[in-house]
Amino acid sequence: MRTPHPWILPTQPATRALLVASGASVAMIETRLRCGDLIRLRQGVYLAAAAWPDDPAAQHLMLARAELVMNPLAVMSHASAAIAWGLPSPGFGAWHLAPVSVTVPAGSGRRSRRTRADHHVMRLPAAQVTRDAEGYPLTTVARTAVDLAEGLELPGQLVLLDAASRLLCASMVTRPRRSDYANQRLAEAARDQLRAAAAGRHRGLPFAIDRADPARESPAESLSAGHFELAGLPRPVCQPRVETHLGIVYPDFWWPEQNLIGECDGAVKYNDANAYAMEKEREQALRDLGH
Repeated sequence: MRTPHPWILPTQPATRALLVASGASVAMIETRLRCGDLIRLRQGVYLAAAAWPDDPAAQHLMLARAELVMNPLAVMSHASAAIAWGLPSPGFGAWHLAPVSVTVPAGSGRRSRRTRADHHVMRLPAAQVTRDAEGYPLTTVARTAVDLAEGLELPGQLVLLDAASRLLCASMVTRPRRSDYANQRLAEAARDQLRAAAAGRHRGLPFAIDRADPARESPAESLSAGHFELAGLPRPVCQPRVETHLGIVYPDFWWPEQNLIGECDGAVKYNDANAYAMEKEREQALRDLGH
């Protein structure tokens, strides 16, 4: 009787060729698939069933990595890169609901018909490609935001560009603080990176990038700012520091000439039973100052 040959199931996407090179036979791979210890992510790429994540966004990323190992010249991009960076979606659909997205250089070969991934064909500048914590290539946060913002209306563009500028600002300091996002030198440096990624793209992008502000803390604030701009309203200061008898507060928007404060609140803010009362106290403290 032959002694069974042990082999380690892959915890990252692995091609059939790699599994065979590591000591597994085709019959062993098929056996593991049948018993459920191994799963097929796409044609020719496998993963240990125990390594398959529960979170839908993490599952999307695992499928994107499977696409990369099958296409060595590919780079994770667009919706898939947005998940990796944690960029918000300007619409109502989560990024993981979109197909896996990779960018491949022209002439790098054809994808298999057995994958539903979106293949964007273009050659990416080296400066616009980086690697994630596991070593997989993906577009930089600036390039990812620009790719997804192109073609959107201004409010949707700002959801992406504001979030990207916050990430870029955070990357320039050791421990980001609220004051760093309000620092105009850091904000302009972040916009410069977005401009570099948008070079030669749609003419509407520079207009949106010029209005990107890392001080905005939520997609709702970014959407609001975009609609203020489209409506021709004066541009507000975002998250200004205001001293009240309750302490320092940071309203979402402030129009200094009108002495007007604007807040953008969603249901999530009021999950705490006391949140509504606290918000009213905060509002009254601002009114007491004449706002």
